[in-house]
Amino acid sequence: MKPIRLSRHAQTQCLERGATHDEVIRAICEGEREAAKHERLLCRFNFAFESHWQGKYYAIKQVAPVIKDEPDEIVVITVYTFFF
Repeated sequence: MKPIRLSRHAQTQCLERGATHDEVIRAICEGEREAAKHERLLCRFNFAFESHWQGKYYAIKQVAPVIKDEPDEIVVITVYTFFF
């Protein structure tokens, strides 16, 4: 597999949205993929969470990085998280 690089924006979004670097990597490697704008891909992976986020309990955390598959690397453009 190609190296995976998180853009500065993606790193900031991880912190703000509660995703870890390892979760992003796992979502890219093991998650479901779907087409996104500008020839990018959105990868989705559900993690057992069983914890609180912003004062509310959630069982599942979905990490959804948007990636651009470049010739020499995979660039993570942004990272979304969904809690349910």
